[in-house]
Amino acid sequence: MGMTEWPVPSTPAGREGLAALLVAPAEAVIAFDFDGTLAPIVPDPEQARAHPGAVPALCELAPLVGAVVVITGRPADVAVRYGGFADVPDLAHLTVLGQYGAERWEAGTGELTAPPPPPGVAALRAELPAALERAGARPGTWIEDKGRALAVHTRRTPSPDAALDLLREPLARLAADHGLMVEPGRYVLELRPPGVDKGTALTAFLAERPAVGAVLYAGDDLGDLPAYAAVEKRRADGLPGLLVCSSGTVEGEPQVRELADRADLLVPGPAGVVALLTELADRISSSGRSGPAR
Repeated sequence: MGMTEWPVPSTPAGREGLAALLVAPAEAVIAFDFDGTLAPIVPDPEQARAHPGAVPALCELAPLVGAVVVITGRPADVAVRYGGFADVPDLAHLTVLGQYGAERWEAGTGELTAPPPPPGVAALRAELPAALERAGARPGTWIEDKGRALAVHTRRTPSPDAALDLLREPLARLAADHGLMVEPGRYVLELRPPGVDKGTALTAFLAERPAVGAVLYAGDDLGDLPAYAAVEKRRADGLPGLLVCSSGTVEGEPQVRELADRADLLVPGPAGVVALLTELADRISSSGRSGPAR
């Protein structure tokens, strides 16, 4: 993404959000999802790694803005490892909110705060394999244990959409039996405690900071809709924001229409996110506007 390809948000609110970010970067908060946004989607989530350009781009941008935060459903320490965020001096002010904000890692100290999982998750962990068998889960269906949540994936099955549809109702009943909720995504159903999502995590993070200006949030899947809603609420209150959708179509993933339709700006997957971050850093640097006092 060169200067001649500088993206123009498709909505007036998005254009206002981008302008506000460029005018007052020291007040801006830049927030991201991890998988599908900073890291390409891969068949095995344990093999996911940040795009090679992600850390360099964040290192350029982070010193110029108020805060950078990664908000993910993964455990925070896993996102840190897979992202390559630890021990990077220019990312000293990065925060990773894992498990939808239940866990927190601060790059400046390396400190990880991670409360124990709720009891319902432990009970579900013991019951889920048998429940999938009873439901007739298709070959290739598998469970990802996220500590405070369990995700059932159908990406490896011959017909991922049909395999997912088969499980929606039985997993909803099972989750309800344990006081949990089901969060759908692309070829995945995640069972986790209610009341925590990326919107509440983002809102709580912003509330910690005085005088937050523009907020950019970038995501790629249904789990990012609550964070979109949090930015939209701020905009309804007259505060600037920019919603970015990391569209998966370029990297072979189906685009999540619910997200793309609400976004101000679509970029082609993690590579497009990296290009956007690099261009933002270049624009801010060339304007001569300094970052926040640290």
